[in-house]
Amino acid sequence: MAAWKQGLRRVLYPAYEARVVRRLPPERIPHHVGVMLDGNRRWARSVGADTAHGHRAGAANIEPLLGWCEEIGVEVVTLWLLSTDNLNRPDAELTELLGIIGDVVESLAAQARWRINPVGALDLLPSPVAERLKTAAESTREVDGIWVNVAVGYGGRREIADAVRSLLHEHAGRGTTLEELAEVIDVEHIAEHLYTKGQPDPDLVIRTSGEQRLGGFLLWQSAQSEFYFCEAYWPDFRRVDFLRAVRAYAARERRFGS
Repeated sequence: MAAWKQGLRRVLYPAYEARVVRRLPPERIPHHVGVMLDGNRRWARSVGADTAHGHRAGAANIEPLLGWCEEIGVEVVTLWLLSTDNLNRPDAELTELLGIIGDVVESLAAQARWRINPVGALDLLPSPVAERLKTAAESTREVDGIWVNVAVGYGGRREIADAVRSLLHEHAGRGTTLEELAEVIDVEHIAEHLYTKGQPDPDLVIRTSGEQRLGGFLLWQSAQSEFYFCEAYWPDFRRVDFLRAVRAYAARERRFGS
């Protein structure tokens, strides 16, 4: 029965997906999509595999996602691959995970389809891993494609702290006193020092695995974002799930706090 259902889905889903794409209003396509790629370890347990297998399966689903984003005209994608909290995982698991992240980022860069932009506290990562991310970014600096932020060693609170620290250093270099800075500082000054400076804030944030919390993802930037929570673990996240998320976003009336 399961095989019969899968076969039916393979026949029906492409037509269903094509219809969803046709009905998406062009003016309501999100410019920036943030994705919390959650559930790799739980997916691995559900199929009786080890953790590394789950991370590799999750990594394999990143390129298809970027293709789906290209298809509908998304301009910026932020992928949360590793949080600052994840850096506390057991050494063996963390070493393997960082290797998988480095491999997938290099693979994306090698295609020269997307502009890779590491976001996160790279100083917290092992030097070889940080260098792999920086090299991928440099090699795609001139690519005219989707801007792909790879959030590795990323935490929203750390980002805001880093932004304030960078702002203070900048003004100290200009000779600005703290009193003078306190008189003029506003949200835009801080935004100019975020990891994503110069980019639009995310319109849509997707989290897989059924969890319904931000967990520190793009805390500053997502103040006006729409959120979509999907039950599927990240390795099982499909094109139809992505299109449903975008369709739900397009159907909402964004109020921006009004």
